[in-house]
Amino acid sequence: MVSIHEAAEFLGVAVQTLRRWEREGKLVAHERTPGGRRRYDLARLRPEQFHAPDGERRTVAYARVSSHDQKDDLERQKQVLELYCARQGWTFEVVADLGSGMNYHKKGLKRLLDAIVEGRIGRLVLTHKDRLLRFGAELVFAICEAKGVEVVILNQGEDTTFEEDLAKDVLEIITVFSARLYGSRSRKNQKLLDGVRQAVENVSC
Repeated sequence: MVSIHEAAEFLGVAVQTLRRWEREGKLVAHERTPGGRRRYDLARLRPEQFHAPDGERRTVAYARVSSHDQKDDLERQKQVLELYCARQGWTFEVVADLGSGMNYHKKGLKRLLDAIVEGRIGRLVLTHKDRLLRFGAELVFAICEAKGVEVVILNQGEDTTFEEDLAKDVLEIITVFSARLYGSRSRKNQKLLDGVRQAVENVSC
C-alpha cells in the first residue's frame, strides 16, 4: 500500500486527478489509515505491470528479515522494492522470506534460485546484497551472471541491520550446535545459550 502522492507519481498524474477520479467513481482507495489517509495497492492500480506474460523472463525483487519482530522492516523493504521497480516500468514479482541469512533452505530463496537456474528470471532486485544471504551471496551473483540475470542492488553501502542480524545468525548456529552436542534440555546447553544471548544483547546495544 502506498500514499496518494506515490500512487499519483506511479500513474503519472496529479494528486488532484486521483481525488477527482475517486469522486467520479473511477477509482477507489483500497484502504484508509486510522487517520483517514488514502492508501493504494499498486498491483491493483495497474495489474498488467505486475504480471509477466508466459515465457517472458521476469524481474524478481527479493526481501528478507531474520526474525518475526522485524516484520515491519520486511514490509518497508517490499514497499521500497515495489516503488523502485514500478518507477522503472518493469513487470515484476516480490519474493519475501522470514529467516536467517545463513539459512539456505528458506522457501522464497529456494524458489528464487530454481527460477534463476531454469532461466525464468531476467533481473534480480535487492535493497542490500546481505538481504539475499549473509554468506554466499557472491556465489548466487556468479550464477546470475552465468544465466544472464541482471542484479540490481539499491543500496551499495552497509546494511544498517548488519550487526543485529549477524548476532542473531550466530545465536542460531550456536543453538543448533549446542543442542546436538549436549541435548536440547541439558543444563550445559542452557548455560551456553544464556551466555551467548547475553553477548548478543551486548553487541546489539
